[in-house]
Amino acid sequence: MIEPIAYVRRLEGKSNAHLIRFNDGKEYAVKYFQPGFEKSLPNEWIAYCLARYLGLPIPFARLVEIPEEFSSDVPQLAQLNFSKTQFASLFVPNCSNGHQVRKVAEISNHRSLAAIILFDYWLYNRDRTLKNILLHEENQNSYHLRVIDHAEIFGSYCWTLPYLSKLPAKVMKSRTHQLMALFIEDKEAFGEGLEIIQRIPTFLIEEIVSLIPEDWNVPQEEKRAIVNALVHRRKKYLPRLIDKFIQKVYLPLHEKNE
Repeated sequence: MIEPIAYVRRLEGKSNAHLIRFNDGKEYAVKYFQPGFEKSLPNEWIAYCLARYLGLPIPFARLVEIPEEFSSDVPQLAQLNFSKTQFASLFVPNCSNGHQVRKVAEISNHRSLAAIILFDYWLYNRDRTLKNILLHEENQNSYHLRVIDHAEIFGSYCWTLPYLSKLPAKVMKSRTHQLMALFIEDKEAFGEGLEIIQRIPTFLIEEIVSLIPEDWNVPQEEKRAIVNALVHRRKKYLPRLIDKFIQKVYLPLHEKNE
């Protein structure tokens, strides 16, 4: 396991992320467990593993341990060691978020966009804001898009067991989804992405959830509920949700631009 060697700075946002350099020569956005945000790290882990399986453009991430002696020397970290394990996402330099880019004429990896929208509806990620995408400019006004920050899948960074069985099934208001939809060339991409999600083996979802670190305090009852929610939602609700998205968001945007 990699080890931290230098604290760089605190990152913006409410998810308690800190930029730390490790002995592999790379910098990671490290999210610490914090009271009141008890499900943010399990959410990040689940979303990351599923996104990687689906081939979505998400920065590489890993679980890390921050030694107490390292944290105690950094005032910003001294009071944060509530758990042994933290979630670390590789920091991608030379990127802007959606608020910082004035014009996007092209998204080079546009074939991933329908899958990202499907993914957000499957996991009920209502936090796909313009701040939670990274845009790397490859040519003038042409960008490669990555997705970040999944601390609020299942609708919250502090969800409780009863909430998982009644996740909302409605079209979410998201400027980011609208931006992505503009660059999706064919609505058939949604059907193809849906089929891939529905073919993910249930045992793989179970394995991902089972690997949530014990010190994040997710009991077995909640782990079973996570699996059940994901399996049930992709079968019963996701097809209808994406059809609503196509009718209410995708088609109107493309008809307007014709």
